[in-house]
Amino acid sequence: MKTKLKIDIVSDVVCPWCTIGYKRLEKAISELGINDQVEIEWQPFELNPNMPAEGQNVNEHITEKYGSTLEQQKESKRNMTEVGAELGFTFDYFDEMRMVNTFDAHILLEYAKEFNKQTELKMCLTTAFFSERKDVSKRDVLKQALLDVGLNAEEGIARLDNEEARNEVRTKQNYWKNLGVNSVPTIVFNRKSAVTGAQPVETFKQVLSELVAE
Repeated sequence: MKTKLKIDIVSDVVCPWCTIGYKRLEKAISELGINDQVEIEWQPFELNPNMPAEGQNVNEHITEKYGSTLEQQKESKRNMTEVGAELGFTFDYFDEMRMVNTFDAHILLEYAKEFNKQTELKMCLTTAFFSERKDVSKRDVLKQALLDVGLNAEEGIARLDNEEARNEVRTKQNYWKNLGVNSVPTIVFNRKSAVTGAQPVETFKQVLSELVAE
């Protein structure tokens, strides 16, 4: 049997381009008909590792971090909303939207991996944040996401207080940072080659075709 093509997606649950990048990758995989030939694993990256528990207003946060004006932000959100819609994903930006801490979400994504539910949980959390106006740093939201994908919510939530589980996420984050990953999404193929950013579907198809043919 041929070994599967391993795809690591280094990303954060509150990163809009990560969602767009994944949806495009998913489309490329499905259009090439190679679903059963690839294995996807999500790797943790926090856009804002020092984000306090109460979070920060998205507009303020983006102005502070990237220096973009409200007008530029509006344009960018409009663009993302359109691109998302083309891919069947809803970005619902609103004035009170807050950027939140995502460390706990990453712990649960590691937990979900043990049950082959990582992509499902990732999309569930991303949808909660971008489409349902939910705060994905809150335990009740995280618990609901676990239930929604059919995981044991109590066992999953217990992981959040487990020092070993917390350290595992930190170790993985450092691993990718030390490899030079400083923007997401970074999509790594067989741990050999990588593309960054939400590439067009055609680009993904080209990369995937070459790798599968090898």
